[in-house]
Amino acid sequence: MSDDLYDPYSKKVKGNALPENPEKRKGAGRFPSWLHRKLPPGPELFKTHAILKENNLNTVCSEAKCPNRLECYANKTATFLALGKECTRACGFCDINFDKTPKLPENDEPVRIAKSAKDLGLRHVVITMVARDDLPDQGASHIAEIIRAIRKENEKASVEVLTSDFSGNEKLLDTVLAAKPEIFNHNLETVKRLSPKVRHKASYKRTLSVLNYAHKSGKVPFVKSGIMVGLGETNAEVKETLQDLHKVGCSIVTIGQYLQPNKQKLIVKAFVTPEQFKDYERCGKHLGIPYVYSGPFVRSSYNASLLKDHAFKGETFND
Repeated sequence: MSDDLYDPYSKKVKGNALPENPEKRKGAGRFPSWLHRKLPPGPELFKTHAILKENNLNTVCSEAKCPNRLECYANKTATFLALGKECTRACGFCDINFDKTPKLPENDEPVRIAKSAKDLGLRHVVITMVARDDLPDQGASHIAEIIRAIRKENEKASVEVLTSDFSGNEKLLDTVLAAKPEIFNHNLETVKRLSPKVRHKASYKRTLSVLNYAHKSGKVPFVKSGIMVGLGETNAEVKETLQDLHKVGCSIVTIGQYLQPNKQKLIVKAFVTPEQFKDYERCGKHLGIPYVYSGPFVRSSYNASLLKDHAFKGETFND
């Protein structure tokens, strides 16, 4: 690895049979050139890590081995992972640990998250969660409590929640929506044909139903969702998916490259080019989705604050 480039997944995919792509031979490591980036500066990165460690918090950045983690930490931001770091679902793409009976939620977690968000100076706080099908309310009241704790600690901060589908239970969705996050996010993850093997329990149809319910509730300004590409989908299927997200009221959609986190997970079928990502972005906007953020490193919470600022101002967003 060169001094100014890092390849966050190279050790994880070593030895796996990735598809032949002449571009992957260029530059450092096994990935195509557009999946290499410069190392971020260190001081703020270590401060962010220290704040998270001091408050004993989990982040999806670390648990899901996000390739943007160093960049985000260097910018003094992180996406909090609530309700523990063991998930009751074992999706084919995700590296978060699976456990049918995780530990009970920590009652002081909302306060610790709110404190960390304030210490980091976050203007926009993103909360995601592991699926907690083992709990009576699947964690909905805990997420709502985190939103309220953030409001109490820093009333000027906006809040985005990336939740599970709560098994489609509208009462549990109401519990979260009643806490009034500025953005409600639930990821569709992939196209309809691939959904059964990509997701353990959630379904394509139910996710659309959850997003539509949040939109029609009128309780949240923006409804957001995201998909991964590189899993074997076709361009036509991506367009169909964007159409479906538009129909259910999504005003923000993210599209990013799937990267295999370990050898037990689904393999990468294709490295999608930056040009193709731009085509997906143009397609989504043409279909009527106001904000489409599409690129190889895009993830649900990547640059979420900037995307929120543009959405609230009604401005076009281009990274």
